[in-house]
Amino acid sequence: MNCRELTEFLMAYLDGELPDDTRSSFEFHLHGCQSCVNYLESYRATLKLGRAACADDGSLPSDVPEALVQAILAACKKEARS
Repeated sequence: MNCRELTEFLMAYLDGELPDDTRSSFEFHLHGCQSCVNYLESYRATLKLGRAACADDGSLPSDVPEALVQAILAACKKEARS
């Protein structure tokens, strides 16, 4: 597996939906590619912030830029209309 292929499997990996052989290749690649490890961690953080921004409780870390929050909220509204 290469870096480009890894990005295609991110959601399935995080959701635990990859077949065993694909998951093994994914994790093998991660062991040798710090850039993909960093990308995966950034992707996880983005998903976490997105979920928090769309949550009704309104609690976000204080260091989250307001522009990011507004962009995520706009995307949530657009998705809800679809």
